[in-house]
Amino acid sequence: MTIQRRGVVSRLLVLTVLVCTSLALQTPESARQIASTGTLRVVFLGGNPTQGRVDGKTGAVSGPVKELSEDLGRRLGVPVTISPLAGVPAILESLKGGTADIGFVAIDPTRAVDVDFSQPYLLGWSSYIVPVASALRSVKDVDRPGIRVAANAGDAPGLFLARNLKAAALTQLSGVDEAVEALNGGRIDAYATNRQRLLQIVASDSRFRVLDDNFFAVEQAIAVPKGRSAALHAVNEFLDEAKASGLVRGAIQRAGLAGTVDVAPPRAK
Repeated sequence: MTIQRRGVVSRLLVLTVLVCTSLALQTPESARQIASTGTLRVVFLGGNPTQGRVDGKTGAVSGPVKELSEDLGRRLGVPVTISPLAGVPAILESLKGGTADIGFVAIDPTRAVDVDFSQPYLLGWSSYIVPVASALRSVKDVDRPGIRVAANAGDAPGLFLARNLKAAALTQLSGVDEAVEALNGGRIDAYATNRQRLLQIVASDSRFRVLDDNFFAVEQAIAVPKGRSAALHAVNEFLDEAKASGLVRGAIQRAGLAGTVDVAPPRAK
C-alpha cells in the first residue's frame, strides 16, 4: 500500500469513528441518561476564564463551556441551559441535588467523593504572580523556607499546592482582589492561580508580573452526578470526538486562550 493510500485509509477510519460516535449520542436513551428532564442543564465556574466568560452587561456566556455544551446538546437533540456559579461547592451541590446534569470543573481527588469526572478536555496551566521587584524568577524559587504563597480557597491550584509544597507556607484567600491587596501590602510573596487570570491582572496592574513557567496543569473536565455510569460513558464518547474533530482546539483559539491552556491528550482505551 502506498503512503498516499495509507493516508486516505487513515482519514476514512477517523471519519468513520467520528460518525459512529455522533450517531451513538443521537438516541433517546443517550438523551435520557444525560439530560433526564429533556433539557441539558449545564453549570460552570463563572469566574474561571479557562471554562468560559460571562458578559457583564448581557449575561451571555462564551468560551469552551458554551461551544462544548451546545454541541453536546445538539447531538443529544435537546435544548441547553448554561448557568455560571460562584465556586466549586455550588457546582458539586447542583449535581448532587439534581438541579444540573453536567458541570464543568477541574479534576481533584477531594471532589471525586461527590461526583464522577470525565476524561479531561483541556489542561489549564497554573503559575504565580509576584511583585515586579521580587527576586522570585521561576516556580522552583517559590518553594523555599520563608516564602509565603496564597491561593484561592478550594481552587484546584491551591489543592495541588497543599499536597505538594515542601517548604513555602500556603495561605488560602477568597479571590483575586484579596490576593492583589495582600501582595501590595507585603503580606504574601506570590499568588497562585491559572495563568489566564494572572495575565488579566498584570494587563491592568503594572505593579506585578507573572512567572514564565508553570507548576501545574489543571485538568478541566465534565462532572456528572455520582454513579451515573451511562451518562459518564456518553460524555466521554462525546469528548473523544470533540478532541479528535478539533472542536476543543477551535474553542480554545476563539476564546483567546491559546498559550495559557492546551487540548488534553486523547484518553487511553
